[in-house]
Amino acid sequence: MTSVEEDDVYEFPYVRPEKRGLIESWKRELWNPETRQILGRTGKSWGGVFIFYVIFFSALAAMFAICMKGMLWFMDDKRPRYLLDDSIIGSNPGLGFRPISDEVSAGALIWYQASNESNYRRWTDQLDKFLEPYHVAQKLPGGGKNQQVCDFDQPPQDGKVCEVNVKNFQPCTMEMGYGFNRSSPCIFIKLNKIYGWVPEFYERNKLPEDIPEDLKIHILKTNPKELNQVWVSCKGDSPSDSENMGPISYIPGRGFPGYYYPYTNIDGYLSPLIAIHLARPKLNTVINIECRAWAKNIKYFHQQGHRQGSVLFEVMID
Repeated sequence: MTSVEEDDVYEFPYVRPEKRGLIESWKRELWNPETRQILGRTGKSWGGVFIFYVIFFSALAAMFAICMKGMLWFMDDKRPRYLLDDSIIGSNPGLGFRPISDEVSAGALIWYQASNESNYRRWTDQLDKFLEPYHVAQKLPGGGKNQQVCDFDQPPQDGKVCEVNVKNFQPCTMEMGYGFNRSSPCIFIKLNKIYGWVPEFYERNKLPEDIPEDLKIHILKTNPKELNQVWVSCKGDSPSDSENMGPISYIPGRGFPGYYYPYTNIDGYLSPLIAIHLARPKLNTVINIECRAWAKNIKYFHQQGHRQGSVLFEVMID
């Protein structure tokens, strides 16, 4: 029997790694010529990772496309799925106004200096941009080909909408600076669009008790065939505001004609407008003005910070 003088075990002593500089270490991380690895992986390993993520993201994209296709299958780009009371917007339209400040801190305040053109220009430029589709119908979807001239005897034909002619809104026109340069500005009011909403009009002998006296007189003098309108009234938010507001006029009239409704998202549709012309507002004073829409199915609710069926804006002219 042969004696074993030493264990049949090979011991490998610790060898300190070769000390490399920072740049050399980075180079070796990017490409190791000894193991032929790029960023710690061989070409075969990187190929497997690439194939995995190609399959993973392809499956993800396919699932997303299937979900979108299924969702769009039940959607109509012209007609909302939920209408009126079933929708989030509801069936009670409010009023909007232009121009409106771009600054959140300014809120609904229209403040300018009538003697400073560069100052009031920011407001008239807004109105120019807002009214551009009313002046240039070619910029509307469909190029304005669906528009027709309407009146109470000639409502829009099927597939057509009524044009809104703002070129004769004197003095509330672009050429006259919307009155801003003469300290008698024009504020444009519109009824917010709700798909499928049809106004319920007041009858001459069944007007609400709280309707303003001047509007009541105006309605009683209106031609019977022109009573189908959503009427508008504006007043100061307080007695002092009413006094500071001075006389106002409604251009082209006191209401939105009924032949503009319902709104059904036909190409070329434009909301009818009323320009509120403040003839002689008090200067250097903040004037709070509330405008309200009147129809049987427009509910009016007025509470601080929340309004329905109306809009509040402020005007200050230095």
